[in-house]
Amino acid sequence: MQQADLVKIANMQMPFGKYAGRSLIRLPEEYLLWFQKKGWPKGELGRLMEITLTIKMENLDYLILPLQSERG
Repeated sequence: MQQADLVKIANMQMPFGKYAGRSLIRLPEEYLLWFQKKGWPKGELGRLMEITLTIKMENLDYLILPLQSERG
């Protein structure tokens, strides 16, 4: 995990599904747990979603939220 990953987690939007358009850090933990069981999306999105789940499980969301851009 690098600082650039944290900025991406704060600003990258979920590209599909029920929470399309929501930043990764604002995805519900239950949704991320579902992906953990079913399988992460391929590539960078899946990798960042996996990191996001770890952040949420450790209750560290508050460290990521300030990294959001105004559109976040």
